[in-house]
Amino acid sequence: MDYGFNSKEELYERVLPALKIKLKEFKRLGNSNITCLDIWNYLIESNWKSGKNLMLSDIVNDILYLESEKVISFMEEKNKH
Repeated sequence: MDYGFNSKEELYERVLPALKIKLKEFKRLGNSNITCLDIWNYLIESNWKSGKNLMLSDIVNDILYLESEKVISFMEEKNKH
């Protein structure tokens, strides 16, 4: 079975359920200002810069084990610029 993706948008749609699970966890912990797109953008710019040889299982794992503090710091840094 081929799990290739033609675009970041297609991959985003594929992993959106995992992003929603992580978002729900963040909100439960009191981080209500984070969105799925914030999580996605953080991971794109930090964990997956090269974008090569990424396995879907690794991408989902990165999402599920992400700490909210990393996303918050990323968002704060982006807002400074």
